[in-house]
Amino acid sequence: MKRTGWGGRPDAGQAAPLMVLAAAMMMGLIMAAVEVGQVLDEAARARTAADAAALAAAAGGWPAAAELAEANGAELVAFDQTGDQVTVAVRAGRVVRRARAEATVTWVALDSG
Repeated sequence: MKRTGWGGRPDAGQAAPLMVLAAAMMMGLIMAAVEVGQVLDEAARARTAADAAALAAAAGGWPAAAELAEANGAELVAFDQTGDQVTVAVRAGRVVRRARAEATVTWVALDSG
């Protein structure tokens, strides 16, 4: 006996186009999730590299900032030093993050006794 759908029409092969559409939609969602994950990873790496580069720049200037940015998987793209305050920008992948640090010195008197 041949199966029929609504109205007496044969329904053989009706699920195949729906399965192809569902598979394509799932692949699109997976690709979008992977892309979002990569951007979030780059943002975290850029934030870490910017913080480290700013602290290094406050203590050792541009060379130290560039070295620490590279050590954290990023590239130093901007450096500005005004007095004791340093601002850096680093790029990790497609994400650019900025950070600022200030060098301060506190003198402590040694006990002479």
